[in-house]
Amino acid sequence: MSPCGRARRHTSRGAMAVLAWKFPRTRLPVGASALCVVVLCWLYIFPVYRLPNEKEIVQGVLQQGTAWRRNQTAARLFRCNLPPLSSEYTKDVGSKSHLVTANPSIIRQRFQNLLWSRKTFVDNMKIYNHSYIYMPAFSMKTGTEPSLRVYYTLSDVGANQTVLFANPNFLRSIGKFWKSRGIHAKRLSTGLFLVSAALGLCEEVAIYGFWPFSVNTREQPISHHYYDNVLPFSGFHAMPEEFLQLWYLHKIGALRMQLDPCEDTSLQPTS
Repeated sequence: MSPCGRARRHTSRGAMAVLAWKFPRTRLPVGASALCVVVLCWLYIFPVYRLPNEKEIVQGVLQQGTAWRRNQTAARLFRCNLPPLSSEYTKDVGSKSHLVTANPSIIRQRFQNLLWSRKTFVDNMKIYNHSYIYMPAFSMKTGTEPSLRVYYTLSDVGANQTVLFANPNFLRSIGKFWKSRGIHAKRLSTGLFLVSAALGLCEEVAIYGFWPFSVNTREQPISHHYYDNVLPFSGFHAMPEEFLQLWYLHKIGALRMQLDPCEDTSLQPTS
């Protein structure tokens, strides 16, 4: 064999050696192969992020039970749209209020943006006595004008109510906070903003009515609000996700979520 032939053969073997070094041929043990198949099937059936459906959430709440104990440490670490308070709803929500939320969209839809129905609006507000009216005036551009109209309307007539505007920095910080905890929505609900504020301001927080499902814990059909069954725009809020976050805070004792009638003595918190 000529030297050139030997050289070519040697070069060929070297190339194969390099290729073998770059792409080693190994075989997984049978057990490891089976494990990989199981993991892939599991991820296909149960993806990393999957929001439980309504039935699963309700069942989880029922399994938790009604026992609750306040956790002062958890509370320290974690720091609705002009609802009617008339006599027909007293049993459900009482008759006293210190702070009421007012979504700017309600001012546009129910009171024609206060362009022609200022008196009607002022008369409707009397039931709230000396309450503060909380409005997210600067969370969206479309909400600024209605919020200012509410402020000047109540100021002009010397109403008992005081209008409060949410700090834009507070709204921005709370939005980032809950997004980092898995709430995927175009905008957080006003209720969640208020609960967030309460956790930072109040020693003890109890919430009632935060139940975004079509049936209660006894699987009886219920309306979305206690006064109507108008549903939020699809895809705007992530109400089930918000509920799960609040339910987690309930379970660790940072706040108390009341899910059953308040007059039930068996639901009193344990000391």
